[in-house]
Amino acid sequence: MSSGKPPLLPDATRDIARFGAALRYEDIPAEAVARIKLSLLDSLGCCLFGATLPWTRKVAGMADAEQAKPVATLIGLGRKTSPALAALVNGTSGHAFELDDIHKESIVHAGSIATPVALNLAEAKGGKVSGKDLLTAMVAGYEIGHRVGNAATMSLFFRGFHPQGTSGAFVAAATAARMLNLDAAQFQHALGMAGSQAGGLMAAQEGAMVKRFHSGRAAQSGVYAAQLASRGFTGILDALEAPYGGYLSTYSDKPNPQRLTDGLGKTWETLNVGYKPHASVTSIHSALDALSELMQEHGLKAGDIAKVETGLSPMTHVHCAWEYKAQGVTAAQMNLYYGMAVIALDGAAFTEQFREARLADPQILDFISRITATVDPEIEKMGAPFRHASRVAITTRDGKRHQKLALHRRGSPENPLAPEEVIHKFRNVVAPCMDKPDAERIITTVERCEQLADIGELAALLAAAVKQPQ
Repeated sequence: MSSGKPPLLPDATRDIARFGAALRYEDIPAEAVARIKLSLLDSLGCCLFGATLPWTRKVAGMADAEQAKPVATLIGLGRKTSPALAALVNGTSGHAFELDDIHKESIVHAGSIATPVALNLAEAKGGKVSGKDLLTAMVAGYEIGHRVGNAATMSLFFRGFHPQGTSGAFVAAATAARMLNLDAAQFQHALGMAGSQAGGLMAAQEGAMVKRFHSGRAAQSGVYAAQLASRGFTGILDALEAPYGGYLSTYSDKPNPQRLTDGLGKTWETLNVGYKPHASVTSIHSALDALSELMQEHGLKAGDIAKVETGLSPMTHVHCAWEYKAQGVTAAQMNLYYGMAVIALDGAAFTEQFREARLADPQILDFISRITATVDPEIEKMGAPFRHASRVAITTRDGKRHQKLALHRRGSPENPLAPEEVIHKFRNVVAPCMDKPDAERIITTVERCEQLADIGELAALLAAAVKQPQ
């Protein structure tokens, strides 16, 4: 069936495929190389801790049952499988605890997809693959996948699709296509297959393990797309811009197709990636930061607070300000009220705060009863660039009121974590499951990644089984 309408942006899929196929390490600015190395380290930390979690282990058990040829590492699990199954498992573990990097405009966590896809396909190639090759493949995924998410706009999210499973499939396909050295035509076919495999529903945020699986499935889909393209299998050549049945026309009510190619090769979306200091959905981080800062500035404890009023963007209000019920770790990590309660009580919202044993803690439920959340008209007027902004007001039991407007969350490109803070986060994330000397070896190896003649050196450090946290 043809819509009779013109393409949303003529030749867009072809043009970004040509960019991805032609990308070389030498084309990437030094600051983008530095950023992708931070993302690599951050993502490996997420995968290593994620390997301890039950949802990852269930997916790994399913992969084991396939008995595929063992060529690609299951990060932190002590065994190998095929590159596609490894990408499925490692993509799941990378997104397993809401700690992975985030690109705000596209709403995509590229690290938990690009990192396993690049590593696992590099291992499967058999011969030596350099650190430069690894980083280049990851940048291809970050640049193309984020642009796809940018073009889909928040409309994709508001329609109920999870960007990680939908736009994330393009991160994976572009990473895989570049790692397999596909030519421009094959690369275009790989992107065309990725669009047909995109999927993921946002209802998963209210408790289902499948939210984590969306990331793994996107990673696996990208591997399959590139592998099939290398064998001459064909995809939709205008997958992104097709006016009927194309990715943007199908998944978004209000796409912005120009964002696919705006500044391509000059404006690096890799530099617009930020990192998470809290183990929760990014949208609530500014509210967590504002509450924490208000309590510190005024010397307050949870018991001193009578009421917390939170003003949010419409997107964050829909995404995170739903009634909290103790229905699983995923729901707690996605919920504004739970996150603010643990910040008030513990001063942190990291791995320990989201243990199963805490989810129905009476102290947490009591503090949640003191929190309200509404759409803030002033934040709404600021538009999409400020969708993570928040306004937090505290009323103390003695009647005093304190307020803070947080426009940019800590860890965003506008309010970034320093490189040493990202390294500190890695150490904290893996501390429960890995001995310190092993963690330090990973840090130093990633720091000199572009000097590695063979990424097998890095893969070997990730192969051992991690410990289960006590």
